Amino acid sequence: MLDTEQRPTPPPTTQRRQLERGIASFTARHKWPLAIVWLILLGVGGASGVSLTGSLSSGGWWVAASDSVTASQQIQTGFVGRGLSSAVLLVHDRDNTASNPAFDQRTRDVFDQVTADPRMHAASSFGWSTLSPANRAPFLGKDGATALTTIGMNVDDDAATVELPSLTKEFTQRFDGQGLDVSIVSGPAFWGEVNEQSTSGLIKAELITLPLIVLILLVLFRSVAAVLASLAVGVTSIVLTLGILSPIARHVELSIFVENVVTMLGLGVGIDYSLFMIRRFKEELAIGGSVEDSIAASLRTSGHTVVASGLTIVVAMSTVAFIRLNAITSMAVGAIAVVAVSILVATLLLPVLLNLLGRRIDAGRVPLPRRFRLRPDDADPTTSFWYRSTMTVMRRPLIFLVAGAAALLALAIPLTHMKLFLPDSRILSSPSAVRHGFDTISEQYGPGYGFPIQVVVSSSAQLQDTATDLASYTRELSGLPDVAAVQSATPVLERISPADPMAALNSSIFGALPPDARNAVRHYVSDDNKKFIVEVISAAPGSDERTTRLVERVRDITDKLPNSVHGVVGGVPASAYDANKEIERGLPWVLVFMLTAVYLLLLLTFRSVFLPLKAIAMNLLSVGATYGIMVMLFQYGWGAGLLGISVPGYQMNFVPVLLLAILFSLSTDYEVFLLSRVKEEYRAGADNSLAVARGMTHTAPLISGAALLMVTVFGAFGIAGILPIQQIGIGMAIAIALDATLVRMVLVPAAMRLMGRWNWWWPGRLKPPATTVAHTPRTHISAAHHAPNRGAEGVLGL
Repeated sequence: MLDTEQRPTPPPTTQRRQLERGIASFTARHKWPLAIVWLILLGVGGASGVSLTGSLSSGGWWVAASDSVTASQQIQTGFVGRGLSSAVLLVHDRDNTASNPAFDQRTRDVFDQVTADPRMHAASSFGWSTLSPANRAPFLGKDGATALTTIGMNVDDDAATVELPSLTKEFTQRFDGQGLDVSIVSGPAFWGEVNEQSTSGLIKAELITLPLIVLILLVLFRSVAAVLASLAVGVTSIVLTLGILSPIARHVELSIFVENVVTMLGLGVGIDYSLFMIRRFKEELAIGGSVEDSIAASLRTSGHTVVASGLTIVVAMSTVAFIRLNAITSMAVGAIAVVAVSILVATLLLPVLLNLLGRRIDAGRVPLPRRFRLRPDDADPTTSFWYRSTMTVMRRPLIFLVAGAAALLALAIPLTHMKLFLPDSRILSSPSAVRHGFDTISEQYGPGYGFPIQVVVSSSAQLQDTATDLASYTRELSGLPDVAAVQSATPVLERISPADPMAALNSSIFGALPPDARNAVRHYVSDDNKKFIVEVISAAPGSDERTTRLVERVRDITDKLPNSVHGVVGGVPASAYDANKEIERGLPWVLVFMLTAVYLLLLLTFRSVFLPLKAIAMNLLSVGATYGIMVMLFQYGWGAGLLGISVPGYQMNFVPVLLLAILFSLSTDYEVFLLSRVKEEYRAGADNSLAVARGMTHTAPLISGAALLMVTVFGAFGIAGILPIQQIGIGMAIAIALDATLVRMVLVPAAMRLMGRWNWWWPGRLKPPATTVAHTPRTHISAAHHAPNRGAEGVLGL
């Protein structure tokens, strides 16, 4: 039977003490050379990181070996108007319609100039500008003043992504004065614009964030020197990480969102870790410790908190590898890299700076009125808000636990309606020429025209031998619900040879056809007559559930094709479908391995069987509520106007996965920090309830300040960033706010009060001495903190 006052037994820590003392001593003896090394690292990292943007990839959204990938590869060669990459040239004449001869001349002049530009790498074209008047009606918009032509390019998507954004702006400006709206619309043009808007959003977020960070740190530290030291850690973490990732990106595909993830987490986590370290260093100095001793003590306590929480993030993000989407994996790599670098900077480079500053860490003292201080220095902790609120919760723990959990569960209900899709044109700002082009296509040709479902039917023999099967197949596709149109070579072939359309592919007949008829056929039939493209245009946007169902129906029909032919279904709607299915497949594995890893880390950290289970349960509630609020914001539009964010009606398919890993680890970060202090108080002799109250009193102000800092950083990215970063930033800000308030202030103390002695149960742990300390108020928490028996071994307890 468990003793009611069972205590965690402090294990031996001699080797770890030597390590911490060694770091403190080494950085003290060699602080100036190490400071120079720091500056050199910053310079090298900055010089390397400058080139990162140009090495990042727009790809990574395709599931390897999926039908959508196979279809994309098969379309790249052998067709007119298609190539390694393709683009749609869209021209709107503000002064003429197609009934005016000037319209044809003006649109053809635009086409000639665009395709003649060597930067377009145009190989072949198909559409309004390449066909005779009798065959080009499908390429005229509803207003009669918009025309499009598809251009096949001889460069891959990554190269096109670099070229097309600047070309689009150039052509738009060149023809605007002539009364022509010109857009280049394609996947690479879209991703190139995303890259540019992502970079500008990053700069805007930094301009918003940095002044707010300085203000919050001034309130927390009340000294300019401490603020600058903290900022140095955050900036160093970002610069070094970008410098490390830059050469990697030249050999490994990294998503264009990596920069945003690194900067956002680097500012949040890096400064957060420095906050813990510097605050503890100042405390140690305040009780009379030397600079070197204070650094060693900070490393032994807050330093181990940083390592434990950082390792939790690294392990949690590593589980994302179970989802085989390179865009998600590369963003996880960025998160892992910046957190790992932040750990090293906070525990190895920050001590160098603390040795240089010493007691000057309080230089530039900023006097604040008492009401703006987190806790007045001379305050009785038992009269503090944190102590009183914690004791209030623990007097009625069951009521508070049930009410708090019910509130989070209620917020999580909309999670059941979460919709996922790939980023589409709606993530671009409205003034963008690329966004305008996609909007124009949707308005003039239909919401699904810009992202057709593309089916590639191939045969080992000539297509002429499969004429009946192909005709039956296209008719069946045309009859599906939510189909706006089915485009293929069939209508042209039927006009040429009504009795046997595929007979028109015979060289004797096909060679005698006019050029535009041959081009119309070759846009859908490969030059070896073995591949046949059918494009199914949905009546709904690509992210709509009706389009998703249409992809499923098209694949069902395609799977039933006779053995003489084989079909694969691709296009953006199909690739989004495949990506979502991959996320659905991998997410349970991510969750299982992440929960297991977090549990084991917390098990080793606290030597407690049940505290990790409690932490995981709280985190799941917090993450579920965050997802629910995001559905309300980005799908229902509730409150989106107040935040100034767009409402796409879906979540970016990679956002929930990344949020799960990041939020779980960041929430565990605060859990480690709080419970580490509670554990110290418990070892010092306080009973369970008093240890929780004292731990909350000492850590809650700092946790609240750190949470406010993170909410500010993430919220700024959420407001200023491009939509995917908006969703990540706002999701993280919401989760941190929930965690630092409802979870940390209500659910945690209530659960720990109910669990009582079971909080610290560990199999085989010996019973403690008979004498214990009861509820004896202390005038200063720091006195308890520095008591001889406080168990100063640190966080990990190994």
